[in-house]
Amino acid sequence: MPGTKIKAIGLMTSGGDCAGLNAAIRAVVSHAIQHYGWRVMGIHDATRGLMSRPLDYEELTMNIITGNILRLGGTILGTINSGSPFSFPMPDGTRKDRSDEIIEGYRMLELDGLIAIGGDGSLDILSRLTEQGGIPFVGIPKTIDNDVPLTEFSIGFSTALATAVEALDRLQPTAASHDRVMVLEVMGRDAGHIALNAGIGGGADVILIPEIPFRMEPIAQKILGLREAGRPHALVVCSEAARPVNGEAVFHRVEGGKRYGGVGQRLADEIAKATGAETRVTVLGHVQRGGMPSAQDRIIASAFGVAAVDLLASGATGRMVAWQRRQVVDVALSEVVAQTHRVDPSETMVRTARGLGICLGD
Repeated sequence: MPGTKIKAIGLMTSGGDCAGLNAAIRAVVSHAIQHYGWRVMGIHDATRGLMSRPLDYEELTMNIITGNILRLGGTILGTINSGSPFSFPMPDGTRKDRSDEIIEGYRMLELDGLIAIGGDGSLDILSRLTEQGGIPFVGIPKTIDNDVPLTEFSIGFSTALATAVEALDRLQPTAASHDRVMVLEVMGRDAGHIALNAGIGGGADVILIPEIPFRMEPIAQKILGLREAGRPHALVVCSEAARPVNGEAVFHRVEGGKRYGGVGQRLADEIAKATGAETRVTVLGHVQRGGMPSAQDRIIASAFGVAAVDLLASGATGRMVAWQRRQVVDVALSEVVAQTHRVDPSETMVRTARGLGICLGD
């Protein structure tokens, strides 16, 4: 029987949280125990659980496989999205390569393989770690940004998208009541998938994404044109990393990089100046990460979890499960981490937006 050499595996969530992580945990634990008879060790707070001494983990049994975990947002294992183990910040301000400590922690647990649910950054780090340690490894893609390459959907995107669409549904009546332009700023990092899809699904008049730098002139013309046609209100959706032509996105520096945010208010101020419209801004922020996962996120997470266990059982390593053409496939992690998945300005959703008369700022 495949997978008989495996007795125990590790499971972790890594990177930013999102809805659907617990559904994937449920699927991995259920399939690994019931079909293969493996033990599953849930590692707390991603790689930090293996870095800790004593190790920070718990054995996951069928006791956690209840209907409730399927519905829970966040992750019962905890997660981190900062502090690369290859350059880990120490209390004295120095940085240290602690990758060997993580590999040692894996050995201490006597594991035969590792499954991690993470985004592109986490999967890149874990791919390097597991290759260095000779650890059989399978990744499961998750991110509300939907920017993991080679998969049409990542866990968390569907729920975040539904949250953004609901926000637009709630903003439209108040915009109409007061003749205002409502600006909704959504997450997405350098990819505009949430903004683009939410704008189409939520009836936005203007959608601004990082992949298509914007100018104020067409935005103002769109809003003034609506007013001339008898509708003195509008909905604008902007990705947090949307940027003007020949300009930069709005961000501030944080440990390990930069954090986007603030473009919504800047846009609202410029729209008010250019059109005379009364504007209001809503920044969804982490509301998009939390809450009960959508049906699609639960289903995809479940399919990914089962497929990841089967991959480990087959002896595969250095692979990621992915959703392509209505089914789960597996792809090489080396190909995933070498690419990006941003909005293609010629793709179907962009053409759809333009066909609907939505202004994209160009």
